[in-house]
Amino acid sequence: MLNEQKCFVTGPAGRLETVIMLPEGPPCGLAVVAHPHPLYQGSMDNKIVYILSRAFIEQQYITVKFNFRGVGASEGSYADGKGEVEDVIAVTRAMREQYDTGPEPLPLILAGFSFGGGVQAHAAQQLKPHRLVLVAPSVERLHAPPVADHAQHILVIQGDQDTIVPLQSVLHWATPQILPVTVIPGAEHFFHGKLHVLKNIILQHCAVSQATASLYP
Repeated sequence: MLNEQKCFVTGPAGRLETVIMLPEGPPCGLAVVAHPHPLYQGSMDNKIVYILSRAFIEQQYITVKFNFRGVGASEGSYADGKGEVEDVIAVTRAMREQYDTGPEPLPLILAGFSFGGGVQAHAAQQLKPHRLVLVAPSVERLHAPPVADHAQHILVIQGDQDTIVPLQSVLHWATPQILPVTVIPGAEHFFHGKLHVLKNIILQHCAVSQATASLYP
């Protein structure tokens, strides 16, 4: 049975509604998941946020999802992406204070879908995650910075039928970084009918990365 805890984290614009999912065994890391655009019904209840969260908890990560400022029970109001980056940083630091009790910090995953992916690209510059997982990231609209030097393992997943975040915009951002993009044929922005493929790609990426880390510590 999933050990799920609801709480509030103090953010720069007020309290942030947060859900923490704890693995059954010893955690192998911490994953923070960001949701799509707050002005277009985006929230931590989004189905792709759910898929991301389930994949990470199955890999034994302490998994955290939250509502950006102004969404659900989170205080504050939409801040054009810049304030939402601050929200990610506040949640991540609060989780580290609570769960980083060992001699070494837990490996960090930053993950996000659409607007949340663009936000996580910005947050990665300060948080330097071990792994960055971006699903249909809104890199063009949020003027996302390069991420290749800010995370050890990076996974970008995109549908070739996406009309909200066009594939070409993601490729335009990724190409100068020599950053691979995993394309799911026939998938549109919300990955209707492709959610199982999306989850399997994330699981395989985490498993391969962990295996590589054990071989080459």
